[in-house]
Amino acid sequence: MMNMTPTGQSSRERILNAAVALLAEGGREAVTTRAVSTAADVQAPTIYRQFGDIAGHFDAVITAGFFAYLEVKAAREPSGDPVEDLRQGWDLHVGFGLANPATYRLMYGEARPDKRPTAAGEVDRILRGLVEGIAEAGRLAVGVERAGRMINAAGVGVVLTLIATAKEDRDPTLSATMRELIIAAVTTAEAHPSERGDSSGGGQVATRAVSLKAVLPQAERRLTPGERHILSEWLDRLSDVPD
Repeated sequence: MMNMTPTGQSSRERILNAAVALLAEGGREAVTTRAVSTAADVQAPTIYRQFGDIAGHFDAVITAGFFAYLEVKAAREPSGDPVEDLRQGWDLHVGFGLANPATYRLMYGEARPDKRPTAAGEVDRILRGLVEGIAEAGRLAVGVERAGRMINAAGVGVVLTLIATAKEDRDPTLSATMRELIIAAVTTAEAHPSERGDSSGGGQVATRAVSLKAVLPQAERRLTPGERHILSEWLDRLSDVPD
């Protein structure tokens, strides 16, 4: 059985909460085995049994951070406009990072592709869903994968830049400016515009190709796996229009 306190928290929960609090107050250097054991009122061997070592402890803190972020995301109500939903998602992301700078640095500043928490994949899935919604509305100007990478890179970069800047020196318009720039880069002003900057109509073809690929899974019963694969490749080629 788990060791529970009168308040109902397990020793693992107390250890994690203590680590998050120490991280917020003093940064990574403040999270030592001695400090955590004192704050959580447990013996050091309890920490080792629960997390193995300090690296495992930090991995657990990162996972807890992603789950906390998912709770924030889950509280958001869809607006009915996929581009506005992306805008709100960006603001929630930046707001979470600024409210939890130390945890955010662990989540994104020290990310390791070979060791990503399950919750991080769920965050990626949410972003992809937002982008696919824009594609299905006929308003995505680049491929879903590329758009997701562009949005993620810009959003994380903004948060890490703001975190690394003293509060009194931060540009209050940086996040909103970058948000609108990236939205303008990956979306169109309206569904299937007649032009996208070239007289050949290539931009329109690209936008329609992106939209069709976004709904391709809905044709699962009408096409064989091989046919879907070939069509997906063709759509990728059509959507990759040079600037």
